[in-house]
Amino acid sequence: MTDERREQARELFHAAYQAQMQGRFEQAVELYRGSIAAYPTAEAYTFLGWTYHFQGKLEQAIEECKNAITIDPTFGNPYNDIGSYLIEQQKFDDAIPWLERAIGSSRYEAYHFAWYNLGRAHEAKEMYTLALQCYRKALEIEPRYTLASEARERLRRVLQDQR
Repeated sequence: MTDERREQARELFHAAYQAQMQGRFEQAVELYRGSIAAYPTAEAYTFLGWTYHFQGKLEQAIEECKNAITIDPTFGNPYNDIGSYLIEQQKFDDAIPWLERAIGSSRYEAYHFAWYNLGRAHEAKEMYTLALQCYRKALEIEPRYTLASEARERLRRVLQDQR
């Protein structure tokens, strides 16, 4: 029974992702919820949160990421996503510990996103040297990450202008 439920959850997850990528957010929410009902995973909760984010429902997005962490506290994505959502809410001090947890997580394929977001939080707090270090770290991990490269160059100019 468990294998059947896992397969059903996987199929619903993939259908939800397709709906999400096509901008059909209400359908994506229903499909992710179905996936979670069949077999809850940290990924399904995180992507449900991501869908809520696209709908502008940041509090719901954060709650779903917290559900993901309950399922698998080693999964880095929900920590980064919470940090990113808090940055959108201009809660920079609240975002930083979540982003640090993403960086310290053992199961995460995109550490450069967390480093970049940590840089954004520090930059918003006008902690430019720390922000620059974070952008550099993001680029060490993923040299082609355009957002981090642009942020690094922007901050270099800011720091030069301050001299």
